[in-house]
Amino acid sequence: MGSLNITRRCEIIALHIASLRRLGSSGWPDKKGGLVARVSRARASGPDGTVMPRLSAAAELARRMSGVANRNALQDHMSEICELLGARYYAVSHHVDFAAAPKALRMHNYPGGWQDWYDAQSLGLSDPIHRASHRTASAFFWSEVGHLIAMSPCDEELLGLGKQIGLGEGITIPVHIPGEARGSVSFVAEVGAVLHEELIICAHAIGVRAFEGMRRLERGFDPQRRPPISLRQRQCIALAGRGMSNRAIALKLGISEQTVMEYLREARGRLGVHTRTELVVDLLDGGELCFTDCRALLL
Repeated sequence: MGSLNITRRCEIIALHIASLRRLGSSGWPDKKGGLVARVSRARASGPDGTVMPRLSAAAELARRMSGVANRNALQDHMSEICELLGARYYAVSHHVDFAAAPKALRMHNYPGGWQDWYDAQSLGLSDPIHRASHRTASAFFWSEVGHLIAMSPCDEELLGLGKQIGLGEGITIPVHIPGEARGSVSFVAEVGAVLHEELIICAHAIGVRAFEGMRRLERGFDPQRRPPISLRQRQCIALAGRGMSNRAIALKLGISEQTVMEYLREARGRLGVHTRTELVVDLLDGGELCFTDCRALLL
């Protein structure tokens, strides 16, 4: 399915879910011949009584999300997506204590006053929805959180308080980028409203793009404008990241120690950093190195 576009992927998965539903309301056979119970949710439907119009519209919004020009445009797209999913609220956020990390990413339309109270309680790290998102790579419903983490009385109280201000069922999409704080995107229905099971795959695709769109806007990262680093420079930086001296790097690569020094000095100048450590961190952050690349670059 790697070559299929988002709309077609959503349609295929929706049809698959629909076929599973036809197996009966009690569940479907497991490997041992028993029945696997399922959470029953209402079927998503558009004006013509099918799920496909919503899937197609959601996929189009996901594509448009990649090109948003400013925060207001991103907020408008998120509101449209909420309407398609049957949600009322959204949140795009890093999982941090915002008092200690005020520059972390966050955008939401939760009820007024919730953010101030939430930050005063330093809940960005202990929020049960956030903690649950650290245990899975897939989108999940809030009603399933108890299957992902052990819920404490404080966790139950927090979710109960959310319901008191109108936060009902939600879908959360984990977004974790190495080198950055963990994050997520959530779409939340009003209390008593239904979020449709068939749309969770689109919620996942849209959520990831929404987070990346906000990250691009706030951080201004553009790989096309990043100063180029040569293969030899990357090799030197990767080996420096393993704690090797200039002499050891030179012996490993079969070049002179002076050449290694020149490669590293030129790389520092291009990237605007001052130390070997900053070079390694900068390339990891920019995606030009990963933690397993140091050896792979030499193969």
